[in-house]
Amino acid sequence: MNKRDIATQVAPVTECTYLRPMDLLLNPRSIAFVGASAEPSRLGGIAIDHLVKFGFEGKVYPVNPKYTEMHGLQCYPDIESLPEIPDLAVLAIGAEMVFPTLVKCHEKGIRAAIIYASGFAEEGEEGARLQQKIAAFARENDMAVCGPNCMGLANLNTRAITAFATIFRDYPPNTGAGHVSLVTQSGNMCAILYVAGYERGIKFNQFINTGNEASIEFAEYLEYLADDPQTHSVIGYLEGLRDGERLIRVSEKFHRAGKALILIKSGETEQGSIAAMSHTASLAGNQAINRAAFRQLGIMQARDPMQLVDVAYLASMKDRTAGRRVAVASISGAMGGLLTDLLVSAGLEVPVLPLGAQRELKEKAPMLGMVANPIDLTANLYNREGLATEVFATVVADSHVDTVLVYATGYLLDRIANELIDASRRSGLLFIAIDTGKAKSRGDLERAGIPVFTDVARAVGAMATYLPWREEASRREHWRTLRNGRTATSEEKFVLSRRMDEHQTKHLLKSHGVPVCEERVAGNADEAAALADMAGYSVALKILSPDIAHKTEAGGVRLHLMNADAVRSAYAEVMKNVQASQPDAELRGVLVQRMEVGVGELIVGITRDPIFGLSITVGLGGIFTEVFRDVAHRLLPVDETIAQEMLEELRGYKLLTGFRGKPQGDIAAACSAIAAVSTLAMQFDGEINELEINPLLVRADGDGVVALDALLSVAPAECNR
Repeated sequence: MNKRDIATQVAPVTECTYLRPMDLLLNPRSIAFVGASAEPSRLGGIAIDHLVKFGFEGKVYPVNPKYTEMHGLQCYPDIESLPEIPDLAVLAIGAEMVFPTLVKCHEKGIRAAIIYASGFAEEGEEGARLQQKIAAFARENDMAVCGPNCMGLANLNTRAITAFATIFRDYPPNTGAGHVSLVTQSGNMCAILYVAGYERGIKFNQFINTGNEASIEFAEYLEYLADDPQTHSVIGYLEGLRDGERLIRVSEKFHRAGKALILIKSGETEQGSIAAMSHTASLAGNQAINRAAFRQLGIMQARDPMQLVDVAYLASMKDRTAGRRVAVASISGAMGGLLTDLLVSAGLEVPVLPLGAQRELKEKAPMLGMVANPIDLTANLYNREGLATEVFATVVADSHVDTVLVYATGYLLDRIANELIDASRRSGLLFIAIDTGKAKSRGDLERAGIPVFTDVARAVGAMATYLPWREEASRREHWRTLRNGRTATSEEKFVLSRRMDEHQTKHLLKSHGVPVCEERVAGNADEAAALADMAGYSVALKILSPDIAHKTEAGGVRLHLMNADAVRSAYAEVMKNVQASQPDAELRGVLVQRMEVGVGELIVGITRDPIFGLSITVGLGGIFTEVFRDVAHRLLPVDETIAQEMLEELRGYKLLTGFRGKPQGDIAAACSAIAAVSTLAMQFDGEINELEINPLLVRADGDGVVALDALLSVAPAECNR
């Protein structure tokens, strides 16, 4: 291969031009390879071979004292001898040489680097120490450092390929600009997703493997891509996050830019979490909170690589309105029924069309088999020009339909392709086609904004993720507005004790608008009996201690006490039990409260997630909370509107709505109490570690709610922000 003077192919950059380190990392104009190899199959030679073969128009500087020339390029003995300051240095060297070489890069004036080597935080304390040293150096000197333990990067639009990924030889960069960026924490997953997307017809812009993220965290790459005009959507693979607050801000940027963010998140099981943490030394976080946060932030979550690229494919058709209510039109009645089952099982809706629409369909097309939804088109429909247009016009005119799914095969899809395109254009709704044949009209349909799938299950899987995301946009905007507009709500701040007992916690709740039960503290058996007489029977008696969170398990609770003698006896039993089970606990007496009845019980809890901070959990309460695990989660803050959404997500929500003759619960009061708990937690954001009401008793409609039990865990002083 002849030598190339690539410098002549690049437009000159004036001295006053300043690029951010991230620009130099992801869009370099010149690249140095330290540890370069003349062998295109070796770690230090693969990326250089890509740059030469695929026509990178910037300067490439191999650095290796053993060579004077390689890959048709002049080779330099060391960094100091480079004729200019390159935008980016790729370190294809062993872990022990990385730090001193990074220092030399900085001394040369290089502000961005990629570290291939493993042997850092993923392999123990010594590696973690070395990684921290690199991170501190990069931070102090404003260097953008990708890795360590990474495959590298690739700007596929400029052909600035620094990744040692051999997949580019079999799947070369597409002609024309790509607008989907790929970000993963795993090098192998980066290659897998690239190939899956390539075969799906996705054209990529950035190919980013973040590795251990010593210097640049996953969300920082996303932040760059949110502002990148060449990136229209992002797909990726995430094992663990370090900066949840940044991800929240970044998600808003994606929303404002109209860009889709679709991720596979590993660590969805306990075993997966352990694997994720051991792989990149990052925290997987609470799986349930992660899923809820992603949904709340507008991050679509995929199960596997195929679903990921399918959702990205659907997301590219964003010029049409869409939602979870699907009209199914099929040439096969059997397939229409199967699709309906699959869609409903996936959480989507296939609503029955109104009788008026059904009559109109029968009048226009008597040959239709079924018209209620699904709609059995039958092959006879294709014999009459324009009939499909009339059928689809009737379907989309119904306000109960958000999306239209059409199943046809091969030439039958070709027969109605133009009518599909016309119906989609006129209605503005998203039409999706499934072709299990070999229709020639696929390209025309896709160019008209109609995605075409060839597999029924993959189509439904993508729709199950994408359509709710489209529908819930207004909910996400409501939460962002609430979060961005939050202000302090109390002029006089309640002082939290480090050792709050139940009675003190309820006083805090009451001061913030959460109704609590009437109760009094007794220091001995006779006092407890007297207080019970005052309250009226029957009563409950509970141990009062800041050290006993689970009073029932400790034998510290007695219920339905009907007279003073029962109260005295219960006092003695409770004291004996807790002194035996928790002898070191501080005992502050007992609580005496009247027994309450209501329609149902809820649990309302605040926890501090290590990634996203404070979150709220709402679910069915009482003693069976951990058995049924019927809960909904949100990041704070929440208001009455979001509280209502959370309740409606519960499988047991019907129990509060007059189920089987039971009274209707006071849902509005429950929502107000949930919102009040959120406000309280936000006020004490740096101090509360955990807050729980269990149960929050929901009374009959109009009678309100009442907190019967509560506990509060205050964060250690050094953890307060």
